[in-house]
Amino acid sequence: MAQINVLLADDHMMVREGIHQLLELEDNINVIGEVGDGIECIDAIYKLRPDVVVLDINMPKMDGLSVLKKIRETNISCKIIVLTFYNEIGIVQDAVRSGANGYILKEADSTLLVKAINIVTSGERYIQPSIAAMLRQSKIIEQQNRVEALTRRELEIIKLLVGGLYNKEIADTLNISEKTVKNHISSIFRKINVSDRTQAAVYAIKNNLVEI
Repeated sequence: MAQINVLLADDHMMVREGIHQLLELEDNINVIGEVGDGIECIDAIYKLRPDVVVLDINMPKMDGLSVLKKIRETNISCKIIVLTFYNEIGIVQDAVRSGANGYILKEADSTLLVKAINIVTSGERYIQPSIAAMLRQSKIIEQQNRVEALTRRELEIIKLLVGGLYNKEIADTLNISEKTVKNHISSIFRKINVSDRTQAAVYAIKNNLVEI
């Protein structure tokens, strides 16, 4: 069985020691280093080239999210699992968008960390189930807010976009100018965060804005 080399980054020595003892029970996991701040973490990643970094967020000198972003700017391909007390949705989203391969709360069952290390090493992402549920709910609410931001006229136009109509055809159908149509389409793109008509049509279908 291939060994997984792990670096622990947490500013509390007792936390690091506890995680170290837990991971050393696993035949395929080898803790190759421990660090207590963000700068040390970056240095250790360059020197030790771990397969997986277990990374706390709240650390001195450089916080964990900054470390994560810094490493993702390099060609170092280690997996990074965030292990933290923070369950705020904004922090979770920032970590995931910045390239975290895993996200686990410190209060979770210790077996989740072992599971996460094995999963991310295989190339998949592991988000603690309760955190994953928060992300899904947040995405649903975000989509609802985007839909609710569309005006009645914009909803009419997006339905015609799905039907494949060009701007002039939409203008003729709604008895408005082509310039007004263009302005509405730009507003639609901005509100639902898309960049072209195809993406807008896909968004409308996925969110049941049209009947097909």
